[in-house]
Amino acid sequence: MTIKPEDELRDEAHWSAVEEIAELLQEERFREATVELRRVLQADPANPYAFYFLGVAFFEIGEVDAARDAYSACLRLAPAHLGARVALSHVHRILGDIRGAIREGMTALSRAPGDPDALHAIGLAHHAYGDDVAAKKYLEAFLAAGAEFEVAVEVRALLASFPSDEVPGNDQD
Repeated sequence: MTIKPEDELRDEAHWSAVEEIAELLQEERFREATVELRRVLQADPANPYAFYFLGVAFFEIGEVDAARDAYSACLRLAPAHLGARVALSHVHRILGDIRGAIREGMTALSRAPGDPDALHAIGLAHHAYGDDVAAKKYLEAFLAAGAEFEVAVEVRALLASFPSDEVPGNDQD
């Protein structure tokens, strides 16, 4: 019989506490999920999954500031949580904190090089900052990393809206 390390047992308990609530989120029962997640956090305020899913629920019901706070709480408990880091990047961008969005996206990318979600978040943040050269670099890398179809279509449309790199009349045959 293999004895699991304490941190692995704790992680399993944290996941077990939110597993059914994750199904509520998939069913788009966001307000019900927030109630259940708050109950979980009242019993165990150190559950990073509960904070992450609370961030998801808050984001989906339009409470972006609360989503930011929940994702930040998740990352205080689990700094390597990639989903929370990428989500926090998007939330910072939406709230107008573009530098924070780029910082969180770059942190995610440093922890998971080539991660499509991190590349997407960084590309959108650079676009919001007005740096379409950097945005193009990250968004093209996102597409090359195997983006999901629906998001890839949106990104291709965004890239098509960028000014052309070509200088008119400068053909080099």
